[in-house]
Amino acid sequence: MIPTEGRLPYEDGHAMFRNSVRRFVEREVLPNNDRWEAAGIIDRGFWNKAGEAGLLCPTVPAEYGGLGLDYGYNAIVDEELAYAGCSSGITLQSDITADYIVAYGSEEQKRTWLPRMVSGEAVTAIAMTEPGTGSDLQAIRTTAQREGDAYVINGAKTYITNGQHCDLVILAAKTDPNAGARGVSLILVEADRAGFEKGRNLDKIGQHQADTSELFFHDVRVPVSNLLSGEGQGFAALMTQLPQERLAIAIGAMGSSQHAFDLTVDFTKERKAFGQAVFDFQNSRFILAEIKTQLQVGWAHLDWAIARHIRGELTTAEASSAKLHHTELLNRITDKCLQLHGGAGYMNEYPIARLWRDARVTRIYGGTSEIMKEVIARSI
Repeated sequence: MIPTEGRLPYEDGHAMFRNSVRRFVEREVLPNNDRWEAAGIIDRGFWNKAGEAGLLCPTVPAEYGGLGLDYGYNAIVDEELAYAGCSSGITLQSDITADYIVAYGSEEQKRTWLPRMVSGEAVTAIAMTEPGTGSDLQAIRTTAQREGDAYVINGAKTYITNGQHCDLVILAAKTDPNAGARGVSLILVEADRAGFEKGRNLDKIGQHQADTSELFFHDVRVPVSNLLSGEGQGFAALMTQLPQERLAIAIGAMGSSQHAFDLTVDFTKERKAFGQAVFDFQNSRFILAEIKTQLQVGWAHLDWAIARHIRGELTTAEASSAKLHHTELLNRITDKCLQLHGGAGYMNEYPIARLWRDARVTRIYGGTSEIMKEVIARSI
C-alpha cells in the first residue's frame, strides 16, 4: 500500500481525500481493470464517475468549477491510480491540460472548458509528438496558417494520450514555420471541427487500457480566439509546464514501484521451492531488502519534490531529475520483482507481468531519460 504515515507534503485534508480516492478505486477501478486491459481502452463513462467523485482537476479554482486545492491532491490521485495499475488519462487532464488553460487561457476559454473538465463532461488531450518528431518540439511540422479571423491547421500527431475520447485538443503547431521555437503556438481544437480526424487506437507493448491515438488535421479551421496564450509563445509555455508533467510521471512511477514490491513480498512468502518459501532464501530476502531501502529513499525524495512544487520552488532540472530517477528505479524494481516470481512472472495472468510491461514507456514519454540528462546537465 502507498505509505502515508508522516509524509511531509500531506495534512489531515489530504488524508481524508486519499480515503475517498481509495474507495473510488475499489469501487470503479479494480473490478474493471482486466476488462479495460482486454478492450484496449477505458470506458468513457469512467470520466464522468471520476468527475462526480471529485478526482478530476482538484487544483482548478472554484470560480471555474474546481476545488481550488494544492497540487498534493493531484499527487494523491496519481499515486493511488498508479498503485491500482490504472493507466487512464486522468493524470494528463488534471496535471497537464487543466494547468495550461488556467495559466494561459482567456476568460472565455476558462469558463467554457474548465467546469466541463472538472465534471468529466469534457476529456482533453495535448498534441505535441508527431510521426517524425518526438522530444525536439522545435522541429514540429504541423502548421496553423492565419487566414483572416481563423487559423487553418494541417498536420498529424501521434502517441496522443486521450486521443480517442478527447473533446478538446491543445495543439502545438507552427504559426511561423521559419521562426524555430518562436514560431510554435498552442491552439485549442474542438474534436467536432471539420477536417479533424481521430486515427486508430495504437497497439502498445504495455498500458493497454490507455487511450493512445493518432490525430490528423486536414484544413481544420478554428477561430483566432482559440489561440492559447500569444502567437509564437507556445514553446515557452510548454517549457514552463513540463516540470509538473515530469513530476507527475515520477509520482506514478513510485506508486507502481510500491505495488510491484508488495505483490512480490506476498508471492515469495506463499510460493514454495525446495521445501521452503521462496522468501526464506537469503537471495530473495536480500533483494527485497534492497528494494525496500530504495523505496524508502524514493518516497522521501518524492515528498521533497512535491513539497517544493506546492511552494512553487521546484525547478525544471529538479523535476527532470525526479522523472529520470524514479522511472529508471521503477524499471529496475519491476524487473527484479518479475525475476522473483520465476516462470509465473512471465504469465500475463500475474499482475507483475503487466507492471513490468507498463513500466517501460515511463522512460520515454514526458521526455526520454536521455533528454532528462541533457536538461539536468545544463543546470550544472
